[in-house]
Amino acid sequence: MLILQADRDDLLKPLSAVTGIVERRHTLPILANVLIQKRGNTVSFLATDLEIQVTTASPDTIVGPDFSLTTSAKKLQDILRAIPEHSTVSFEHEDNRLSVKAGRSRFQLQTLPADDFPLLAVNQQAQAQLTLSQKVFKDLLSQVQYAMAVQDIRYYLNGMMFIMAGDQVKLVATDGHRLAYANTTLQVDYPTSHAEAILPRKTILELTKQLSDHDEPLLIELLGNQVRFSFGASVVVSKVVDGKFPDYNRVIPLDNDKIFLIDRQELQHALQRAAILANEKFRGVRLMLEPGKLSVMCNNSEQEEAQEELEIEYEGDTLEIGFNINYLLDVLNHVSVDTVQIACGDPNRSALFTIPDNPNFKYIVMPMRI
Repeated sequence: MLILQADRDDLLKPLSAVTGIVERRHTLPILANVLIQKRGNTVSFLATDLEIQVTTASPDTIVGPDFSLTTSAKKLQDILRAIPEHSTVSFEHEDNRLSVKAGRSRFQLQTLPADDFPLLAVNQQAQAQLTLSQKVFKDLLSQVQYAMAVQDIRYYLNGMMFIMAGDQVKLVATDGHRLAYANTTLQVDYPTSHAEAILPRKTILELTKQLSDHDEPLLIELLGNQVRFSFGASVVVSKVVDGKFPDYNRVIPLDNDKIFLIDRQELQHALQRAAILANEKFRGVRLMLEPGKLSVMCNNSEQEEAQEELEIEYEGDTLEIGFNINYLLDVLNHVSVDTVQIACGDPNRSALFTIPDNPNFKYIVMPMRI
């Protein structure tokens, strides 16, 4: 039975928006599937891993009867990608088989009943909500997300703290060795009450991929132990991490007295060159701060060494301090400014990276012994 006929691109784009969270291996085979439903002239695609659920819809132009089915998300995506652009694709469903046809190509996929597909029970009562630009939130995420932990035993670090307070939105991420903080002020008629949640790492990475670089609106709703992001034709619902996030205010060094400005790209390129000879295991870099000069030095177990010298306006005391070079490159790769300010104290104290005349961003990195 023919159930759908549509332009290939009208199906591939929404399908691709949901397949990012689908894992190839699951204890439940149906979780490798996508739930496809047609109601009226719109086809919706839904995928979940029981922690995150993503729904999006095709343009409101597709004719055919209403239906619900599930089939392999990755296989259907690969098929549609392989079909030439602007081809007409038809779906036929019969005896638990989905036939996908385009031109002279024919594919048969196995289906599982839509009634067996496990949906997240979404809380409908929002405890707090706000609307902001997709671009603004995506920029905030990019300034912070690289500092999240990866599979840390302290599970609450494998995510990002999201805070709404009045007209402020704040994001904080830390892996215990460095911390990134960014916030923005919104133009709101009614300031929100204070609300916060720890967003899982997978949710953050998915939002980073899906959010637009334009000013279309994004609605964020905190729903108790869940958070919902609505933008365009997509809705992302995620569980939040249950845990106590560290007090980020306590780790921000306020009395570092060795402060200087430096061209972001010059420092970035110097670190990239020096990193070629950094120890592959420890990734250490030594910074020597002297009046008028910053030296960048790396060496490895083969007694090879790289050294870079950068001119800076600095007249304070001399300081030699070591860092993980990847932590320094991370922040320089993710802030799109010409100049950064670095404030150091002594070799055992964390360094503070900020943007001149911008109190909305802070990056703290702990030193390491080299």
